[in-house]
Amino acid sequence: MTEPTYIRSSAVVSRLIAGETLVVPVRGKVGDLASIYSFNEVGTTIWEALAKPTSVNTLTDLIVGEYEVSREQAAQDVENFLQEIRTAELVLAVEVHGSDVSHRTELREIA
Repeated sequence: MTEPTYIRSSAVVSRLIAGETLVVPVRGKVGDLASIYSFNEVGTTIWEALAKPTSVNTLTDLIVGEYEVSREQAAQDVENFLQEIRTAELVLAVEVHGSDVSHRTELREIA
């Protein structure tokens, strides 16, 4: 079984403002201003990594490397963050087909 992999939804826009990332879902070609999400520094680090398909383990490694936190705490925080932003439809869980993500890959959303 492959490790869960996530990527940002194409139905959102985001901007980094004063160290925080603001994310706005786009519904019917219009930004849903009633659903603006704001990410702190750690959330912004994860969001930036999700510009390409990224596994939970890779995200956890990134947080452990950037911040003073145990691997266990980082893993829990990453899982919680991903669950919240997936519920808000800001990211997609995908299957990556291809041996190297930097080369041509096929992404397929999974339920």
